[in-house]
Amino acid sequence: MVEVRVENVRKTYGKVEALKGASLIFASGAMTAILGPSGCGKTTLLRSIAGFIQVDSGRIFLGGDDVTGLPPQRRGTAMVFQNYALWPHMTIFGNVAYGLRLQKVPEAEIRRRVLKVLELVEIGNLADVETRKPAALSGGQQQRVALARALVVEPKVLLMDEPLSNLDAKVRQRLRGELRGLQKQIGITAIYVTHDQEEALALADTVVLMDQGRIVQTGTPQDIYLKPGTAFAAEFLGVSNQLEGEAGEGTLKIAGQTVPYSGAVRGEAIVIVRASDIHLDEPSAAARAGAMVLTGSLEESLFLGAHYRHYVRLGSVIVLADSPDPRPAGDVRLVMPSDRVQVYAR
Repeated sequence: MVEVRVENVRKTYGKVEALKGASLIFASGAMTAILGPSGCGKTTLLRSIAGFIQVDSGRIFLGGDDVTGLPPQRRGTAMVFQNYALWPHMTIFGNVAYGLRLQKVPEAEIRRRVLKVLELVEIGNLADVETRKPAALSGGQQQRVALARALVVEPKVLLMDEPLSNLDAKVRQRLRGELRGLQKQIGITAIYVTHDQEEALALADTVVLMDQGRIVQTGTPQDIYLKPGTAFAAEFLGVSNQLEGEAGEGTLKIAGQTVPYSGAVRGEAIVIVRASDIHLDEPSAAARAGAMVLTGSLEESLFLGAHYRHYVRLGSVIVLADSPDPRPAGDVRLVMPSDRVQVYAR
C-alpha cells in the first residue's frame, strides 16, 4: 500500500487548461473517487498519475518515489478501462497472464497467480478459461477479467477510469458492492474516476470533486454531500434546484415570496435545495417550525419506481420535489428544512 501525492500538476491542450495546478494526496490503502462533469479534468488527472500523459509542470509521487518522468510500465500502477480493452484474439487466461508474460515470470508462477486472481474476482469457476475468449462473456464478466488482469501484476496503485459505465444498471449496482469489498480485502490504494455521483458516494472513502481543471472540494462522501463548500458542489451532488434569491437580515426572498433566514450571506444569492429535501404540504406544524415554506403550483408528477418526482412551478421556474406518494395537480406548499437549504453569494 502506498500513498499517491500530486503537487501543483498542470496540463494544457492548446488553449485549454485541463489541469490548473492540482494538488492532492490519495491515502494509502483507501478508495478515492474523482468525481465531476465531462471535461472537468478528472481523466486527465488519472492518466497523468498512470503516466499515459506527460504533465506540463508539477510532480507526482508514489510513496516516496518521484515518478513524474517515468513511463507507465515503470510506475507500479495498473489501469482498468471503461471499454475493458481486452485482447479479442486471446483467451481469458491469456488476457490475464499478458502482463506477467511481459515481465518474463515463469509459466508455473503465471498459472498460479492467474487462477488465484480469477477466483478472487469470481471468474475462477468459469469453465474453459484457457479456451474461451472475451466475446463469449457478458459485459460484467469481461469487466471482471479486465480487473483481474490489472490485479495479477500486483500493482502499487489500482487506477480505474469509469470501469462500470458500459454495464446495465442491475449489473453495475451489484459490481459496485463487489468492487468495494474486493478493494478492502486486498487493501490496495485505488483511484476511481466517475461522473456518476451515486457511484462515487457508494464506493469511496474519499471523494474529490473537480470542475474546470480545479479541485473544488475533498472529503468523505457524507461531508461532500451534506456540507457542500460551493454552489457548484451543492448543485452537482443530488437532484438539485438552483434558485435566484435576495438575502437580507433574517429573511430570504425567493420568487417574490419571503421566508425566514438566519445565514450570513447578504444581497443577491444562489439558493440550492435538493429535490429529496422538499416536502409537499407537510401536515405537521412541528415539522414546519423553522422551515422555509413556499407556495407553488404542481404541474406534473412522474413515477420513478421508488418515489414520485413532482414538477412545481414557482414563479418563472420549475422546482423538482420528490415524495413517496402521488399528488394531484394544483397549489401546493414546498416545505424545506432550513438546515438543508444552501445559500451562496452570487
